[in-house]
Amino acid sequence: MEGEEFAKAVEDGLKLAKRVYPGKDRQLAAPPLPAGRMERTPESILPGAPMVYAAISDPGIVDNPDIPSYQPHVHGRCNPPVLIPLQMEEIGLEVDCLLDTAFVAARGRWRVHCVMRHKSCDCRLVVPVGEQGSILGVEVEVGGRSYYTQVVELEDHNMENTAKSEGGGFLKPQMFFLTIPQVNGGVDISIRVRWSQKFIYKDGQFSVTVPFKFPKYITPFAKIFLKKEKIYLNVNPGIGKEIMLHTTSHPLKEKNRQAGKLTFLYEADVEIWSNKDFEFSFSIYSNDLFGGILLKSATTNDGDERDMFSLYLFPGSNQKRKVFKNEVVFVVDISGSMQGKPIENVRSALSASLLELRPGDHFDIIAFNDELHSFSSCMEPATEDVVENAINWMNKIFVAEGGTDIMRPLNEAICLLSSMKNSIPQIFLVTDGAVEDERNICHTVRTHLANRDSIAPRISTFGIGTYCNHHFLKMLASIGKGQYDAAYDSDAVGKHMLGWFRRATSTILANITVDFFSDIDEFEVYPIHIPDLSAQSPLIISGRCYGKFPETLKAKGILADMSYADIDLKVQDTKDLSLEKALAKQHIDLLTARAWFSESKQLEEKVIKLSIQNSIPSEYTCMVLLQTETDQQEAVKKVKKRESRKHSGPDDNLSISVRSMVNGFGNVIATRENRPTGFAEAKEPKSFEIYHKAGCCHGIAYCCCCPCCIKTCSKLNDQLVIAMAQLCTALSCLACWECCTEFCCDGSD
Repeated sequence: MEGEEFAKAVEDGLKLAKRVYPGKDRQLAAPPLPAGRMERTPESILPGAPMVYAAISDPGIVDNPDIPSYQPHVHGRCNPPVLIPLQMEEIGLEVDCLLDTAFVAARGRWRVHCVMRHKSCDCRLVVPVGEQGSILGVEVEVGGRSYYTQVVELEDHNMENTAKSEGGGFLKPQMFFLTIPQVNGGVDISIRVRWSQKFIYKDGQFSVTVPFKFPKYITPFAKIFLKKEKIYLNVNPGIGKEIMLHTTSHPLKEKNRQAGKLTFLYEADVEIWSNKDFEFSFSIYSNDLFGGILLKSATTNDGDERDMFSLYLFPGSNQKRKVFKNEVVFVVDISGSMQGKPIENVRSALSASLLELRPGDHFDIIAFNDELHSFSSCMEPATEDVVENAINWMNKIFVAEGGTDIMRPLNEAICLLSSMKNSIPQIFLVTDGAVEDERNICHTVRTHLANRDSIAPRISTFGIGTYCNHHFLKMLASIGKGQYDAAYDSDAVGKHMLGWFRRATSTILANITVDFFSDIDEFEVYPIHIPDLSAQSPLIISGRCYGKFPETLKAKGILADMSYADIDLKVQDTKDLSLEKALAKQHIDLLTARAWFSESKQLEEKVIKLSIQNSIPSEYTCMVLLQTETDQQEAVKKVKKRESRKHSGPDDNLSISVRSMVNGFGNVIATRENRPTGFAEAKEPKSFEIYHKAGCCHGIAYCCCCPCCIKTCSKLNDQLVIAMAQLCTALSCLACWECCTEFCCDGSD
């Protein structure tokens, strides 16, 4: 179900929910809009915080479970199911900040207020997970049943048997959903969902926006209902330096302050739930470059006896620090698959990037499909006139057609940057496709860069959609000491490309080396090649090692004035920090890219272990929703009964497959056929597509007492139309009339 389809299902659900009678002494917190004047947009209906919806296929079950309204029967089926937002009775957030990541746990309670008692429906949890978010786990308690998610190896999970019960995934990037099967009307659903999201770093400050914006219509009916919001914030980056909190969206009360640690609490009784996201920003006080090393011994459950370490470098808050000059070559895919929004958004983002080049920078543009199209045969100065000419050239040349050949334009770009001095040569590769010679490209580029004596070209990669091999792009960026980013939504291309370009072109320390590698017995580093330090982003590398660390080490690099800099790195032993949790996603991503590149089964096994231990899905694992042991035993009994009746296959309740937001290894066939850029829009599970349209109310349902529905039903004759209309008036079925007028009538009859 795509974002627009989801929004339409919710809009129809809100209309159908008008059948729910709140009671004489109760009132809706948000009165419905007048009939025919629904002014909600798809963007406004998409959830801005964790929410739960009742998936209604049979509109006849919609009613207040506490106060039945005895409304006239509703015929027909909803295809696809409409989604009625459930009323929320409790919500709380816990946010733990470590290094560059926020770990969020949301705990809430929702009530199925819109379904008759003794009737049931599936319920849908939807969670927006923020910037570069990753779902870590969900726990559900409902009606005496308990569910929890678990990451399992793909080979251990019979995907064929559970395809029918697939009930989770992503509606759109950063919008996770999970189906809770068959929930009875009137019961409470308690949910705890955990995810991680990255901080945004700008001008020396870290900031994060946690989705916490709720619509008014999920406020419970009761006039007097104690609604308590709670947010617990723990800021402990692990750096040990003074932390300063700058801005916050909610009034936080400081509970604890230690060196390098801050704890805050927000707790309030509210009339309506929070209508704004939870936002906060902080900085780590230092005017100059600084760094350190966090060290943690292996745990008993780790599966790896080597110690874990994380090396961090921060650019500091000095905004006047000189950045390197840049020699920039854009290598841009204009193949046929880029047609429409992708190529338009890329062209706009490239135009904005060119305007941000500084005096002294040089650039060129190579557009590629089956052929090469160069803006210039040499590097051009980034003057106002030349940039304007380049933008006009892109408007003419950027026409999506032809195939995809990445190696030729990369070789051309490397040759253009063969004799650069006192600057950072940069190659920016943008593509939406996969090609067959990707491993050969990585080997060739690595050989080219290894033969360079001066500062070798940096290669930054940007993937659009799901058809390109993102692990190839990550590996190529790792080899080239560059930046990797991606956009899985066409509307996100511009924002992500600009941030990617700014990080790469704001280098303040290059060719970084650390002397501890010569003193350690054995080590493994992620990524293998240490990237440059940007003024727009902290640098964090990590790994595993045997051997004893000294108390301090030194990082060395080249500054923009070509002088050398030494940075003292203090080694901290961190027993109370969940360092493995903070680094797991980075390790999984980089190890997966290396496993793909080397075709190593041993590295694949490492990824599988890390993925299962940290509940982070990978290319070789998947997430499933399971019931607790007691319910599983009951389900096994049901399976045995079914087998005794000569039926095969597991009980659907035992294992529900959840689609993960993993990248895959590209789609060469789709690229070769120039299919339009693939974006990660999860399809609605097949189990919800079994109903056929019935009735006249826009394929939703029809009411047996509504004159509009009666007049449009070909099975009813004119006499019955008149009789039913008179009966409707005599009985004063106002509730029904209001519902149907909003639901299917234009108000003119």
